[in-house]
Amino acid sequence: MAKYTGPDCRLCRREGCKLYLKGTKCHSEKCPISGKHYAPPGDHGKGRKKNSGYSVQLREKQKAKRFYGVTEKQFKMYYDRASEMRGVTGENMLILIERRLDNVVYRLGLGASRAMARQIVNHGHITVNGKSVNIPSYLVKAGDVISVKESKRDSELWTAVKETKNLSIVKWLSFDNTTLTGSVVSLPERADINDVDIKEHLIIELYSK
Repeated sequence: MAKYTGPDCRLCRREGCKLYLKGTKCHSEKCPISGKHYAPPGDHGKGRKKNSGYSVQLREKQKAKRFYGVTEKQFKMYYDRASEMRGVTGENMLILIERRLDNVVYRLGLGASRAMARQIVNHGHITVNGKSVNIPSYLVKAGDVISVKESKRDSELWTAVKETKNLSIVKWLSFDNTTLTGSVVSLPERADINDVDIKEHLIIELYSK
């Protein structure tokens, strides 16, 4: 599937919720979703008919995929892997994606968006347990230490992070903004993924057909 290169805000409008694709803009009044009269994109956005069961399932899958910024092939891979694990398949799938290195870099506040965090990883700014890792899909484990390379820490990219006090970090991660080093305290749980409403059972129903 080709990579989407259009406006990020269009994706949020299509899914009807904030996907946090534009960093600080998503938390400002400039976010289209914050308006009272936003509508899905297209000339007939306001006049869409009632969605079918399949359409609802598809939209839920698209929402989750776009929220994390993964491709169709990657998303299906996480489903296949989760279906072979013990426990609830939908929860396992989301937890696997949440453990991606680009998502962890975003959760630590090192990137304003997941797209920015993915670029930071791709450019070789990040180490895991002291070793350079430039693979965004790398899955972290409990106890892993994620850090900005020592040679990159003086970059202006991290100035705001160093100066920010009381950073809001998810409970399964810890972070020291003076050294730009974080650690995976424990693996994430389904309850930790609450910044967007994803009904994973609908995604599982879609893939199970």
